[in-house]
Amino acid sequence: MKTVVLGASDNPERTSFTAVKRLLAHGDEVIAVGIREAEIHGVKIQTGKPEIKDVDTLTLYIGPRNQPEWYDYILKMKPKRIIFNPGTENPEFEEMCRKNGIEVVVACTLVMLSVGNF
Repeated sequence: MKTVVLGASDNPERTSFTAVKRLLAHGDEVIAVGIREAEIHGVKIQTGKPEIKDVDTLTLYIGPRNQPEWYDYILKMKPKRIIFNPGTENPEFEEMCRKNGIEVVVACTLVMLSVGNF
């Protein structure tokens, strides 16, 4: 399954770092997008808004205040679902996603992975 981690960071204290690591262990194809080029367990963090196709899941690690600049990019990517992790909840954008046929999940990716319902 192809999963995009949007808001990826190479700081081991950030949840997005742990998400990349756990998604890899889960067997997912992980694409990390962030604001600084770096690497997490062999996955390069891409910067800007790279074109990514056939995305199953986008797991979001960007707060609501900074999300508007990403709306068009995410909607154009057309992920099957988007996970709004704690602190990223955004009713306006969640509704935009639903209207575009994207399944919205308000949950924690790490918890979903640990309980087996990712």
